[in-house]
Amino acid sequence: MFKPSFRKRVEPLVPRFVMRWMDPFHTALNERLRAAAASVPAGALVLDAGAGECPHAALFAHTRYIKMDRGIGDKTWDYSRIDVQADICELPFASGVFDAVINIQVLEHIKEPAASVAEMARVLKPGGQLILTTVQDWEIHQHPNDFFRYTRYGLEYLFAKAGLKSRVEALGGLFWNISFRLMAVLGFLQQGWRWALFVLLAPLFALVVPAICYMLDPLDRRKDYTLGYFCWCRKP
Repeated sequence: MFKPSFRKRVEPLVPRFVMRWMDPFHTALNERLRAAAASVPAGALVLDAGAGECPHAALFAHTRYIKMDRGIGDKTWDYSRIDVQADICELPFASGVFDAVINIQVLEHIKEPAASVAEMARVLKPGGQLILTTVQDWEIHQHPNDFFRYTRYGLEYLFAKAGLKSRVEALGGLFWNISFRLMAVLGFLQQGWRWALFVLLAPLFALVVPAICYMLDPLDRRKDYTLGYFCWCRKP
């Protein structure tokens, strides 16, 4: 994918429907997260476990939103908006206090994922929900704090072990994955003399092929090649 600094400069200039072709994974993830946030009642107590630079805070502005992170994932990030610095595997909160916990693109960075899911389940009220996303097929990132990749079955196992009822949805299939890999090529070309190749290949790899892949992806019903998952979990 594009390097973050390049993406921040370019994304505001790209029409929304084109960005949907170029990056359908994050577009779909953000749409589902927006819908999930809207379903959380006003005034509910929400924990963002692994908030990072707090990109989702605006979606939960109607709630009492607690932003927590260890502050070590990405050295280039600004963690100044975090409310609590702590480890997800040892949450500094009493049991059964949160109406919802969100954990967005974090689980792959945790050394003890079962412990972290159990802790997030512990702090939920009965009937509370865990909204979690993570990856199955992704490049290594946030070196060296990147440890695992997950299948739907592994996620369902972790949730069941923590006593949560879950629904795990694949975000795209084979063709979104193909598009993502071609975009990764463009990311690799964003330095030095390689920019010449970037300019040459960008129209094909960033526009034409992604648009075709976006339209073809519904053909993949199994979605075994998905980039990642959106998970809705509820504590009985």
